Amino acid sequence: DNLRIRFDIIYTKYDLGVKMKFLLSSKKKDKKVLKVILINKGNKDVRFLPEKKKLFVKTGKTAEDLRLAGGNIAKILENENFKAIEIQTKKGLKYLIEGLILRSYKFIKYKSDAKKFPVKTVYLQTLKGVQEAKIIAESTNFVKEIVNSIPNDVYPKTMAKIAKKLAKDNNLEFSSLNMKQLIKEGMSAFVAVGRASVNPPMLVKIAYRPKKAKKKILLIGKGLTYDSGGLSLKPASYMETMKSDKSGASAVLGILKAVSELKLNVEVVGYLGLAENLVSGNSYKPDDILIAKNGKTIEVRNTDAEGRLVLADTLVYAQDDEVEFDYIFDIATLTGAAIVAVGQYTTLAMGHNNKLKQKILKAGDKSGELVATLPFNQYLRKTIDSRIADISNTGSSRYGGSLTAGLFLSEFIAKKNQNKWIHLDIAGPAYIESDWGYHQFGGSGASVRMITKFIQDLEK
Repeated sequence: DNLRIRFDIIYTKYDLGVKMKFLLSSKKKDKKVLKVILINKGNKDVRFLPEKKKLFVKTGKTAEDLRLAGGNIAKILENENFKAIEIQTKKGLKYLIEGLILRSYKFIKYKSDAKKFPVKTVYLQTLKGVQEAKIIAESTNFVKEIVNSIPNDVYPKTMAKIAKKLAKDNNLEFSSLNMKQLIKEGMSAFVAVGRASVNPPMLVKIAYRPKKAKKKILLIGKGLTYDSGGLSLKPASYMETMKSDKSGASAVLGILKAVSELKLNVEVVGYLGLAENLVSGNSYKPDDILIAKNGKTIEVRNTDAEGRLVLADTLVYAQDDEVEFDYIFDIATLTGAAIVAVGQYTTLAMGHNNKLKQKILKAGDKSGELVATLPFNQYLRKTIDSRIADISNTGSSRYGGSLTAGLFLSEFIAKKNQNKWIHLDIAGPAYIESDWGYHQFGGSGASVRMITKFIQDLEK
């Protein structure tokens, strides 16, 4: 109990190591300031002359080129002692700053001798777009911090506290359901996943409601704060990164942080399905049949296909709770099959509405996130039929696993909402075990920038 109380205190101390001041100064004369100069020629991406207080960074013209250049700046400076830099450019500055802040994030929560990112002040020639970039990048880093945090620190109760603190800080609505309330709501699929843990499951609702909202979007996040696989136990090596199985729910919090701080005129309501999938005498079992909130019966073939059970009940609850809305998206680290299909850097988007999928692809391209789509088909749907229940939680074939998971979730989307729904499988990009682009080892905050851009476009 004393240990648990100690962790309750630790989780509130988020220090992302990035507290930059952005100052407008086109004629900075201070010799202590490192000058960052963008170039479009040369054989090297970076040329660093510390004795002359100059850093030359090669970049292209696209937004993503500039983000990568910002990442290169941060990568060089994280091991130097410069406290201030002056970026000598105006064009595309917001993208450069976004990459800089994303790459300057350091996960130092559990390091006793960690060094923070040294740069404290950035001098700029314009502030146009910089605040927007700062909010989006810091919201993404906020998600990284939650995803990277360990399971004896972040479990359903403490993650709900993180959401509650965000709601308080950003003037958002907050409510939650405990295990007894989940049972009363008829969410037995959700409850089954979390019932073996000493940390009971919870559902969190957090909402941003501007007075003149042009559209309304529901976001549902998979929040498995740890996933052992249950009785269908994962191999030991597969468990090492399962703290990342809360990435979907964490992303929902990051999106709400971003849209509320950007003051967008779009109503956003987030639902976090929080649970730990562990093993005990009370574990749910292969061969069990669970009754979801919408009355559908589910045959359990594999207890490691648990995220879709949590999402199924949460999706139904959200549609019942907020009857009128324009879009409903779920975000989840759902299937290894998605990584096999499109690689570890790409989000897989699925749904019935091709026009909506194209909008997601466009938002991904604008935001710098890689997204791909795969089409549903009637033949794969047959593989999740059950002889003894309405549906099975895994397919009878090992092929097309990401699609059968999406088709399973589709069963819990009301007919009237089918064209409003997109399923985002972020199993690949949510957590990476090596640096890539302007991202570091660990959580990437996948989908925060993309969905924020989608929401920004709804204002137009």
